[in-house]
Amino acid sequence: MGEEAESFIVPFLGALQASIAVLLTIFVGVLAAQFNLLSEPSSKEISKFCVRMSLPALLIVNVGQQLHAETIHRYIPIVIWAIIYNVASMLFGTAMTRIFHLPNWTTPAIAFNNTTSLPLLLVQSLAATGILDGLDSSPDVLDRAKSYFLVNAMIGNSLTFAMGPRLLNGQEEDAPRAEAKDDEEDEDDVNGQVEAQEEEAEQANEGSSLLPNRVVQDATRAEYNGYKRGLRYWKLLPHWAKATLDFLYQFVNPPIIGAALGLLVGLVPALHRVFFNSQQNGGYFNAWLTSALQNVGDLFAALQVIVVGVKLSQSLLRMKKGESNGKVPLAPLLLISAIRFIIWPAISIPLIYLLATKTTVLSSDPLLWFIMMLMPVGPPAMKLTALADVSGADQEEKMSIAKFLTISYAISPLICFSVVGSLKASQAAVSS
Repeated sequence: MGEEAESFIVPFLGALQASIAVLLTIFVGVLAAQFNLLSEPSSKEISKFCVRMSLPALLIVNVGQQLHAETIHRYIPIVIWAIIYNVASMLFGTAMTRIFHLPNWTTPAIAFNNTTSLPLLLVQSLAATGILDGLDSSPDVLDRAKSYFLVNAMIGNSLTFAMGPRLLNGQEEDAPRAEAKDDEEDEDDVNGQVEAQEEEAEQANEGSSLLPNRVVQDATRAEYNGYKRGLRYWKLLPHWAKATLDFLYQFVNPPIIGAALGLLVGLVPALHRVFFNSQQNGGYFNAWLTSALQNVGDLFAALQVIVVGVKLSQSLLRMKKGESNGKVPLAPLLLISAIRFIIWPAISIPLIYLLATKTTVLSSDPLLWFIMMLMPVGPPAMKLTALADVSGADQEEKMSIAKFLTISYAISPLICFSVVGSLKASQAAVSS
């Protein structure tokens, strides 16, 4: 009995330490905001940098390094499972919101969990506590775990950027592309607006770009000439074609591009060799280009979690000032917490266990099983605050969301139960 208790307590304490490490990183963001080291506008800029530059670089390196023609089959179940659980969460959230007349933000809170910064930081802490060694003692276990979570994050972010605005009728502030779309207006008005935008962009680029002004002018004019030509073709398309292309366009974003480049680098043997082999074995890009991408990508997890702390700090400060008296309804708080920390683990852990032991659809990689069990688990994504900002929500509702997210991240150590359950189930699947 003592050995059984120890076999539970040791990984539980390790998972708890990993969760606390994430909370402490969030607390660093809170302190940075309190001491005026980071402001709310600067945190938004940092978040955009993370999504548009750091995350793509991380995807290129981690996906490209771990992906080979022999290992690509490992990632197919992750893509399928990520689509299934995200779509199921959206459908269930929509149904619950309508049936029980819950606040509109309940749907995206149920649909989108934190798939990027929190899992990446968590898996780093799990590796530091030695939990991952119980599944795989190979030296690349951390990089492989990151690559699995990153593929899931790619799917989750793409669905968020495509479907999130539709759920709350807005745009996500940290989305890779948040460009305004032209309404159906007269062609002369549109052309006038485009010409005015072109002139403003040319002046702004001349003042900010390090390139010669002549190069900046030519590049800006070429960009807007192409835009105007494309706009003419766009107006000739039927409505259904516009709607289809508009939906598909939401999936064209820097994380997807980074994943596609990682896929290319991983699957083309010549590119994989020059990017990731040692210098003596033909890795001519490894010491400089790959290292630079790795440096930029490694900023993502910690910076994003610190940004979460800054946002929470600003929300708590508004609460202290009494700017609004928004309350967190008990029903959505309990429902969302139960779904993310109880229901989804209760579904994913036995489901992946059965797939691993009773079928051949998953590779014989216990780390893969462990990651897939944890993919749907965790608090809602912080992008919920941005969706509320642009959806026209009133101040009271925004404060309710801020308080809800504060509570959700405060109770995020509950994920340690899912970590222990996933670990035990993966180990049992190995020995079965």
